[in-house]
Amino acid sequence: MLKFKRVVVKISGEVLGGDSGFGIDASVVQYVANELKKASDVGAEIGLVVGGGNIIRGSKVATKGIERVNSDRLGMVATILNSISLADALTSLNKKAVVLSAIPVEGIAEKYSVEKAISYLEGGYIVMFAGGTGNPFFSTDTSAVLRAAEINADVVLKATKVDGIYDKDPIKYKDA
Repeated sequence: MLKFKRVVVKISGEVLGGDSGFGIDASVVQYVANELKKASDVGAEIGLVVGGGNIIRGSKVATKGIERVNSDRLGMVATILNSISLADALTSLNKKAVVLSAIPVEGIAEKYSVEKAISYLEGGYIVMFAGGTGNPFFSTDTSAVLRAAEINADVVLKATKVDGIYDKDPIKYKDA
């Protein structure tokens, strides 16, 4: 019996960038897809939120001259790119997957709705929640928690390049 039936998994975009943390590393995408498929195959209903930091990090771009709202929009689009790559990898494994986006991208991703997400989950699909919350100033971590609440998930699981729980950024502070 599964401990958690419906889960939202949050993966940092940097993970998909592989060793460099940038771009999309196909071998990492395939590995993640395999792991998601295994969990789904034993009965878990999986929603996935993936960050876009391997392509662009909105908050950092905002410091380089692009308005914060627009830089966050670029980040939202990056999450769609990552979601498409994972959905493609899942499909190649004969696993049903769908990309639902908080921002409309007709012909590329379906528009997100709670009802649609739940219907897909109950139909055995792995659902990619792309486009963040659809609003600037919110991280994909926020999006993961929001989507989990909306679909009545049992748990949010976060996969990141950081190994552990810290009181401050361990990359910047050795005493974290």
